[in-house]
Amino acid sequence: MAPRKPANRVHHGDEVIDEYAWLIDKDDPDTIAYLEAENAYTESVTAGQAELRETVFGEIKSRTLETDLSVPVRHGAYWYYSRQEEGRQYSIQCRVPVGDGDGITPPLGDGGPLPGEHVLLDGNRLAEGHEFFQLGAFEVSPSGDLLAYSTDFTGDERFTLRFKDLRTGADLPDVLEDVFYGGSWSADASTLHYLTVDEAWRPSKIWRHTLGTDRSADVLVLEEPDERFWLGVDLSRSEDYLILEANSKVTSEVRLIPAADPTAAPVLVRERVQGVEYSVEPDGDRLLILHNEGAEDFELATAPVDRPAEWTPLIPHTPGVRLEGVDAFATHLVVSLREDGLTGLRVLPKDGTPFAVEFPEPIYAVGLAGNPEYATRMIRLGYASMVTPDSVYDYLLDSGELVLRKQKPVLGDFDAGDYEQFREWAVAEDGTRVPISVVCRKGTPRDGSAPCVLYGYGSYEASMDPWFSIARLSLLDRGVVYAVAHIRGGGEMGRRWYEDGKLLAKKNTFTDFLACARHLQQAGWTSADRTVARGGSAGGLLVGAAANLGPELFAGIVAQVPFVDALNTILDPELPLTVTEWEEWGNPLESPEVYAYMKSYSPYENVEPVRYPAILAMGGLNDTRVLFHEPAKWIARLRVVAPDGAYLLKTEMGAGHGGPSGRYDAWKEEAFVLAWTLTLVS
Repeated sequence: MAPRKPANRVHHGDEVIDEYAWLIDKDDPDTIAYLEAENAYTESVTAGQAELRETVFGEIKSRTLETDLSVPVRHGAYWYYSRQEEGRQYSIQCRVPVGDGDGITPPLGDGGPLPGEHVLLDGNRLAEGHEFFQLGAFEVSPSGDLLAYSTDFTGDERFTLRFKDLRTGADLPDVLEDVFYGGSWSADASTLHYLTVDEAWRPSKIWRHTLGTDRSADVLVLEEPDERFWLGVDLSRSEDYLILEANSKVTSEVRLIPAADPTAAPVLVRERVQGVEYSVEPDGDRLLILHNEGAEDFELATAPVDRPAEWTPLIPHTPGVRLEGVDAFATHLVVSLREDGLTGLRVLPKDGTPFAVEFPEPIYAVGLAGNPEYATRMIRLGYASMVTPDSVYDYLLDSGELVLRKQKPVLGDFDAGDYEQFREWAVAEDGTRVPISVVCRKGTPRDGSAPCVLYGYGSYEASMDPWFSIARLSLLDRGVVYAVAHIRGGGEMGRRWYEDGKLLAKKNTFTDFLACARHLQQAGWTSADRTVARGGSAGGLLVGAAANLGPELFAGIVAQVPFVDALNTILDPELPLTVTEWEEWGNPLESPEVYAYMKSYSPYENVEPVRYPAILAMGGLNDTRVLFHEPAKWIARLRVVAPDGAYLLKTEMGAGHGGPSGRYDAWKEEAFVLAWTLTLVS
């Protein structure tokens, strides 16, 4: 039981006493003591699941080819790939020369080192002596001679940037502390553009570093004063331009710098207009502009490089067909789109007839996967469904042939034919049809007796497209149905789907999820006492709200790094990311209506003395996105207000938003969740 230390919150005439606000201070010994006590309690309560955890972990491990490599991607004179070795936590980044082959058939080997391999970075060596390790940048220079890479050893996503000479293997003396993800080289690799964050963890400045100089000489290229906007920098595929982007949740602004002249002043493409989003893809003497000006689901336009604000439609807006991206190559364009809840790719040859790349399964996800070459004769695709493991295809432009390069191995007796997937449709309170993706083992009964895990997210226009999971097989083989609710607030059904699940329409996200649970139960897939809801981050807000709105529909709730103290967080502009989030949730500081609306659904604000499902909440002490105190406060309040429930809090004391960083540690974490879930519904 956490100590109560009342603190007052007063906004718009509403006074609230928050007895657990003190938990935000991770430097307070009482905070750490409480988190450690909760961890000890969770370990004690789940001690009887240890054998099942080990069994599930063993299943994940035994089904995974532990020594394996990715399909190499060509860039310039080399094939780049990563590989993993049995018993080691992290990937090894490598390359081999293209050599005398045809230039489009990647070497694959048997999972071990390829002939002529050059190890660029070994994550296992970098991680030695650290509980956590993450790469934030891995950028090879256009010539292939230099590497910029950055590391994080705590999970707080503040990286240290270093430079390596790939010809000698030696690190250069340049070291840049406290930088953000990514970085982009100039054409001659004399400079690197990189990002730093402000106090709210917002990438707000783009800098230019000249190799061999002290950081004090770095030049501030662009600073973004508006706290709603994030900056980003990238090198175009054609390597002609550095692309500098400023993006809020609903507005964009892009500038270009010639990669051959990195000290040139950035050229503005078009000045920002509130509510207008656009992105830029350089393509020879023109720019490709994907935008939503007068086009809710976006249209594709072109503009001359010397007159970038003059946009001419290339693919006009089609309502219901959400254009999500465009990639330019020397001989063709590839448009990524979404229609009827499914992803798709459309190829536009510059001297031929457009065509779609099609697959036969009823639900799947497809997208471009690793295509750094501008002048290429193939398109690299990634493909998966809920029954088909992750697959890498090359579409050969000369012949029109679709070649499977590799499908993720699943060891043991796995047979995709033993499983089946379905698309179901729930009906929301307002009559909206909400898609659900369902997978189960063949023969799973549909009489309400099967357990079910219902996963959801529903924010930021993020789409939870069908994906394959080796760990999920441990559920399916035990008769569990796995379902994904494609609720409003996500992007599965286009931009309107997102708009109808944000701001003052946010509750649609939660009621859609409840409608999906009811549908699955009424259709015989499962029953209320065998349904476990699962979500993370904004999906944690979702399942936390669902626990308040429909506790009778669930036996359990898994909330990972959950955004459950949403109102208090969005009220505090000093916290990381708050101001940038106002366009997603609203600004409760300024608007009494937004304040009242958020207060009416924020899980922490709405804990009541009712019978809740069993709850497993998980956080990370160094999380900079959803701070650790949110699940801690939620569980503390649940224990007092609804004391008859079964609540567990598990905090990773050395990790951030993504949880443990090593693959074996991540498998153990997943085994913990699955064992808790299976114990609950068995």
